[in-house]
Amino acid sequence: MRIATWNINSLRMRLGHVTQWLEREQPDVLALQETKLRDEDFPVEAFAALGYQVVFSGQPAYNGVAIASRRPAANVLVGLEGFEDPARRVLAASFGELRVFNVYVPNGQRVGSEKYAYKLEWMAALRDQLARELERHGQLVLLGDFNVAPEDRDVHDPLAWEGKIMCSEPERSALAAIRALGLHDAFRLFEQPPRSFTWWDYRAGAFRRNLGLRIDLILLSEQLRERCAGCRIDAAPRRWEKPSDHVPVVADLRLP
Repeated sequence: MRIATWNINSLRMRLGHVTQWLEREQPDVLALQETKLRDEDFPVEAFAALGYQVVFSGQPAYNGVAIASRRPAANVLVGLEGFEDPARRVLAASFGELRVFNVYVPNGQRVGSEKYAYKLEWMAALRDQLARELERHGQLVLLGDFNVAPEDRDVHDPLAWEGKIMCSEPERSALAAIRALGLHDAFRLFEQPPRSFTWWDYRAGAFRRNLGLRIDLILLSEQLRERCAGCRIDAAPRRWEKPSDHVPVVADLRLP
């Protein structure tokens, strides 16, 4: 089974990129973030034409998450239980025994701001939710845009980013607390090229110069870690016309 995540940064603008990529890669599950669409405007037909069903939770101009899949989704969950958040950032669904948790973690704006404090609260609530989910689902994948670079090797210039948003110690500790539930970074299960990133700023030729961060992750429960056959970053869509600033991350699992 092939699963993938991609912050598409406006599905309205980049639907052609998504359909092109789906045709090329043929994933079984694709999690999207920053769809930036109202639910009534979601292009269901474009996905159906390629053999995909979709569940989605959106809002205009900001945020929005969706899951496209070959199989019908069951037990769909929108948002975090017991945590009020007007932003559409969480969408979970089951596909047989596989539980997929698609997240768009708040950016946090800047260290020390109210939005930064909210980000840490949000990540703590996500951890609590996942603790409950893992009690019920042994095969769980948490994937999406985490807006946190887990380690210095996930940052093009660790000194320049030290203590800044997406690289601060509290953010990394919050992510580590989530991983401590028994979730494994699929990308780091395998030897990978140095300077492997998933996001590059649009400015200053950042992609051309490979000045990026690895903030889009696929985290696997212990049962899935044992069945992961590979994980890679597909940087090709960043070279397409008017691309998202993020690129897909893909993992292959030995599942029926």
